[in-house]
Amino acid sequence: MRFSSSLKNCNTLPHAKFIKELEKNFIPHSAFQKTLLGVGSAVVALFDPYRADMISCMGEVTGGKALNYMRQKMLETNEGAEILRDMPRINSQIVCFKTLSQMPQNTLGRVYADFMVENKITADSRLPVHFIDDPDMAYVIQRYREVHDLVHATLFMKTNMLGEVTIKWIEGIQTKLPMCIGGGIWGAARLKPKHRQLYLKQYLPWAIKTGNDAKFMQGIYFEKRWNQDISDFHREMNITRLTGT
Repeated sequence: MRFSSSLKNCNTLPHAKFIKELEKNFIPHSAFQKTLLGVGSAVVALFDPYRADMISCMGEVTGGKALNYMRQKMLETNEGAEILRDMPRINSQIVCFKTLSQMPQNTLGRVYADFMVENKITADSRLPVHFIDDPDMAYVIQRYREVHDLVHATLFMKTNMLGEVTIKWIEGIQTKLPMCIGGGIWGAARLKPKHRQLYLKQYLPWAIKTGNDAKFMQGIYFEKRWNQDISDFHREMNITRLTGT
């Protein structure tokens, strides 16, 4: 396994800490077992899209090429490269949500904090990586998980099925992750008639446009933008808010 040799400057604190966490959580598996995990997790996630463990598993065992693509996209910008160097984490031990909740109402930090409270979400709910032994790739998928709620919050998308399917389309277009593409396609089939109509007329066209036009959201250093006005953030990232959200 490549825990100690994959990352450049892996003796620096963020890298060493992440490698240690990865070693602790890694579950050894064969190529055959990886295939079974991919098929099994996809089937379970299809019937129960709220099984976060199955969705996480699917993302890890099927996302190899996509993770390489995501990392290269991050390296194309100074901000994305800085994330890969610093390896920041988003959880309640590092991010002070009390401070964010006291920020001015239209700041990115306040939008995020309010979203987490309104949807009863904790930043500590994201699972660690279990099936990737390359620290570079493991960090990319971990980062994806930890900014997922920020993508929801900054795009003003609820966590209901309509909102999740919409975000999965945007993430699928931007990241190429099979689990996101599958979630966008199969999740839409689970929408109720009223939401399906909204999805086809408004949400899906907007999601496709946003996924293609917006800057790569996995390469945004959100933690350094807490004070940024959300409207300025949207302009900088080439995001048009969906009318009515």
